[in-house]
Amino acid sequence: MTPDQPAARPSCMPHSRFDLPEHLAAKAAPRRIAHDEEQLRRIDLALDAALAGTERDLSATLSRTGQDAQGRVEREARVDHARRRLRALTGIRDGAVLGRMTPADGGPALYVGRRGVHDADGRVLMIDWRTEAARPFFAATRAEPLGLASRRRYRWADGAVRDYWDEVLDAEASPHLPEELSPDGDSALHELLGRARTPRMESMLGTLAAEQDAIVRAPARGPLVVDGGPGTGKTVVALHRAAYLLHEDPHLAGGRGRLLVVGPHRPYLHHIADVLPGLGEEGVLTCTLADMVTEGEHASPESDPALAALKGDAAMLEAIERAVALHERPPRSPQLLETPWGVVGIEATDWEDAFSAAAGLPHDEAHDPILEELSEIVSARLDAEHGRRVPPEEVRSALDRDEELLDGLRSAWPLLRAEELVAELYSSTDLLRRCAPDLDEQQVLSLQRAEPRAWTLSDLPLLDAAGHRLGDPEAEQERRRSRALQADLVEEVEFGLEQMIAADSSEMQVLSMLRGADLQQALADRAGTAAPPPDRLAGPFAHIVVDEAQELDAAQWAMVTRRCPSRSLTLVGDPAQSGHGSGDGWEELLAPAGLSGARTRRLGLNYRTPSEIMEAAVEALHEARPGASVPRSIRTTGIPVRRAGSDRLEEELGDWLGSHEEGTVGVLGAAPVLEALVARLRRVGPRVRALTPELARGLEFDLVVLVHPDTLGDGPSGAAARYVAMTRATAELLILTDPAVP
Repeated sequence: MTPDQPAARPSCMPHSRFDLPEHLAAKAAPRRIAHDEEQLRRIDLALDAALAGTERDLSATLSRTGQDAQGRVEREARVDHARRRLRALTGIRDGAVLGRMTPADGGPALYVGRRGVHDADGRVLMIDWRTEAARPFFAATRAEPLGLASRRRYRWADGAVRDYWDEVLDAEASPHLPEELSPDGDSALHELLGRARTPRMESMLGTLAAEQDAIVRAPARGPLVVDGGPGTGKTVVALHRAAYLLHEDPHLAGGRGRLLVVGPHRPYLHHIADVLPGLGEEGVLTCTLADMVTEGEHASPESDPALAALKGDAAMLEAIERAVALHERPPRSPQLLETPWGVVGIEATDWEDAFSAAAGLPHDEAHDPILEELSEIVSARLDAEHGRRVPPEEVRSALDRDEELLDGLRSAWPLLRAEELVAELYSSTDLLRRCAPDLDEQQVLSLQRAEPRAWTLSDLPLLDAAGHRLGDPEAEQERRRSRALQADLVEEVEFGLEQMIAADSSEMQVLSMLRGADLQQALADRAGTAAPPPDRLAGPFAHIVVDEAQELDAAQWAMVTRRCPSRSLTLVGDPAQSGHGSGDGWEELLAPAGLSGARTRRLGLNYRTPSEIMEAAVEALHEARPGASVPRSIRTTGIPVRRAGSDRLEEELGDWLGSHEEGTVGVLGAAPVLEALVARLRRVGPRVRALTPELARGLEFDLVVLVHPDTLGDGPSGAAARYVAMTRATAELLILTDPAVP
């Protein structure tokens, strides 16, 4: 198979899609699953047909060669579309169906899945979970059945249904209830929550609760805060909301807009990597804030919390603005400008008027509008002083060749680079005092450093702000080179045309028509070079999802909001877990971003953390932050929180891994503690990860081993770190301290 050929499609699934274990033999009775078997078979055949048809389209498209440039572009677009469709169909095929709804009015059962499916005659076999018709599958309750008599949910594994759960939603609709239901709907969620964890997050689409589904389907206008403590499913809800909006929102559906998911760190992005493709969506961009800036690849953490807070303050964003403004000073001295049509004087007020034409534009994109405005001024002055009516575009061509004028412009309004501007602030106390007058002397000195370009993570928002304010200096230089090349080619074309016309002896002088400006400009356009590809993370985005949003400072919020002018945001987080330890609510947290009036939806049930662990975690949090809002756990395991000496680390890990064939372990602690344990942890296997609480945000482990919790800090921030670490556990928590510490 060549690289351009479509990948081989999996063979047809077996006729039976139900493979229930022996202890569920009663559920496998034909009278309980016969209707489902038949419908799942139809859906299988339809998906097979869709896959085969897509493969044929891809093969046919790949076989088309010898096309012109436009044809090749269209071919690549069709190939890309077909491959994405193949990946999507293949990705959902082994668990495409979420369940079925039985209407209370006696209508036919409706099957709900990850995508909509029709048979060859166009009959609906399964409805997409994101459509309004599927909403009752998630939102119906016994108190409000939404027209449903019952609901059945499936659990899939390895391409087969391993279990299912039925819920009777409207007992009064008994004549229309399916025969032999297994009314144990609550078990679906509990079974899923009790399963061993893997390194990748699983979609909980089949078990979304009504309150969670309401958030998923909420309108996308303005900012929406999904507020919830550990284990409330807020991340799952946010990702499902992203998939829903991409399908249903008019600004996003059909590729009309882009959606970005911003996570707190790289382990988080790895953890959620399978969720959106599993929901039928590909192509969603995911990143951390560090990924938005080129320098983020090599930036180190900021070691001083006070310095990190200072760099994240809005005052530093204002300093960037003032520093740029210092490089936008119009010339003050009069200047005589020699043109092919006469000499004109350029006054300081003329430069001021020309500079005003660049107001609101990125700094490095201002030379064009400044010269355009100056061309208008010079054109009018030539008319008034010399009686020469010269079009502004001809004046502009002359200005582009006046090196003395251009040197003056480059001196008054120089092209700048973001890293140079920020480094200048970090290396000049005088400049920083001038640009940040609200900083005290100690703060000014703390920002100075011997190597101004030794970037930290806290510098990245300032580099991003500078880059946004400045634009791309290389793009401006490329535009200038392109204009010069076009102008030269126009002259060559005009000279060549005059020679051809002079030599034309035909009666109608046909070649004289080549003087047309349209043809000349078309020839000149061919000399233009392609613009550099845009930064894929630069925006704008129609919608942005931000997880762990409570951690963002003013400078980081600016990174997000400048990429989403519509302020259509889904903000996920929990103030109680804030590493800043401020205890502020969302109104205070969002004020620096200018996001007043955000809608807030609260999730109050902890589905992940057993109550035994949650009680210990809440106690640790409330020691420094009494009254902080926490969710209520709905699970209990009967396994108490254990404590041991840190000298038992390897023994405890070995015992747990030996008795658990599946599941993951998180060894969490302060960075210095983990560095001391590196050699000891290398021998325990790939199911164990060592992370700080900051890098564990958004993750979950069957067993959490919290090492030396006292080293995570004092006060509210230390309490929040311990709370975050302890609540990553889905089953067991082991706290290790010094052997002498009880």
